[in-house]
Amino acid sequence: MDVTGANWRKSTKSSGNGGSCVEVADNLPGRVFVRDTKDRDGGTLAFGPSAWRAFVNLAKHHH
Repeated sequence: MDVTGANWRKSTKSSGNGGSCVEVADNLPGRVFVRDTKDRDGGTLAFGPSAWRAFVNLAKHHH
């Protein structure tokens, strides 16, 4: 999976105390990438934009 040029940002829900943190890159066409902040080389998930929007909307309503 080529994530060259991905603009990673930490989730606004991530804590600053070493807790569970994820980074998201949604600046590349057709894909949204997600990875663990503490293990950036451990793997990257890829989602289509509509699937990612559906997940985010669901998470916002069921936190």
